[in-house]
Amino acid sequence: MKTLRIVPLLAALALSAIGPASVLGAPSCHPIDASGVGQDLGGGNTVARISDGGLLQGTTAASFAITGFSGTVASFAGTITFTTNRATLTANVAGTLDVATGAFSATTSGMTGTGKLAGVTGSLAFDGLENLATGVFTETIGGSICVDLAP
Repeated sequence: MKTLRIVPLLAALALSAIGPASVLGAPSCHPIDASGVGQDLGGGNTVARISDGGLLQGTTAASFAITGFSGTVASFAGTITFTTNRATLTANVAGTLDVATGAFSATTSGMTGTGKLAGVTGSLAFDGLENLATGVFTETIGGSICVDLAP
């Protein structure tokens, strides 16, 4: 009889020892397929509101510097910060802007996050069109970010 009582106890202890490991979170990757509407503030600064962004739903603020010119196409580099309801994501950005048409594209490298986006990795691509007379722009943002969302 004593042996029968000990077996369930040992099984419970063994499961409790391995149980928490299976509860811990692990990074998972999330596709990003967002759109933005923003304003070029001049001086290389922009702000935008991001819609349909999932984890990146919110606003952005960016600062860019021109790194070169070829014909009507300006190359630029800088940083962008996404601000969401519980986190930020900051990434380095490099891209081009056609100063004749307003078409732009850019990609990220090296990102960091705070809050629920702490430890984020991944890459994003931006494609858009700026009205060069008003500074208003629309953009699409695609890519993937990987982060541990466990509490």
